[in-house]
Amino acid sequence: MDFNSRASQPAPAPSGAPFGGAASKKTKVTGGGKWARWGTAALFLAVVVLVVAALLAFSFGGQKAEGSYVDSKKLQAVFLNTGQVYFGDIKTLNSKYLVLDNIYYLQTSGGSQGTSSSANTSVSLVKLGCELHSPYDRMVINRDQVTFWENLQDSGQVAQAVAKFVKDNPNGQKCADQSQSTNTTTNTNAVQGSSNTSTSNTTSTKP
Repeated sequence: MDFNSRASQPAPAPSGAPFGGAASKKTKVTGGGKWARWGTAALFLAVVVLVVAALLAFSFGGQKAEGSYVDSKKLQAVFLNTGQVYFGDIKTLNSKYLVLDNIYYLQTSGGSQGTSSSANTSVSLVKLGCELHSPYDRMVINRDQVTFWENLQDSGQVAQAVAKFVKDNPNGQKCADQSQSTNTTTNTNAVQGSSNTSTSNTTSTKP
């Protein structure tokens, strides 16, 4: 028997012990998975940074939202497609509706047949709240009903009239006083009308 050839053969590996090649290969797979996870996290972070940067660029460098033009220190005038105009403070403005607080509107009175309307018509500013249906001092207007709106300067007649009303009514509007004032004006006009009729009749009886 050839004892020399048997002695030259490698000894068998112990049971359960990994071969050197297999162990090396396993180590490489584990290291590669760790780096892959780090790479995925870095890529996700880079995408998040890019998205945030794009949003910031759009917010500061892109088109401004309409609501950003509202000056909270000024009154606004809201013009409706019906021809009505309301003055107040715009609190909410979006593509669906507009919320207006501290509301005033113009009321026209006077004028009669056979006379010049410009000479006999007066325009007054009325505070919302004392109407027959007693509304709250807030109005929600459909956005498609608004033709345009604008900020008002403090030097304008409407802003000055509102400032005077607030100064004269520090505790808010009193509807009872306003109603009494309206009735008094109406009765006075009625008396004047009856007096004019009486004068006209007396004149007609003269030869």
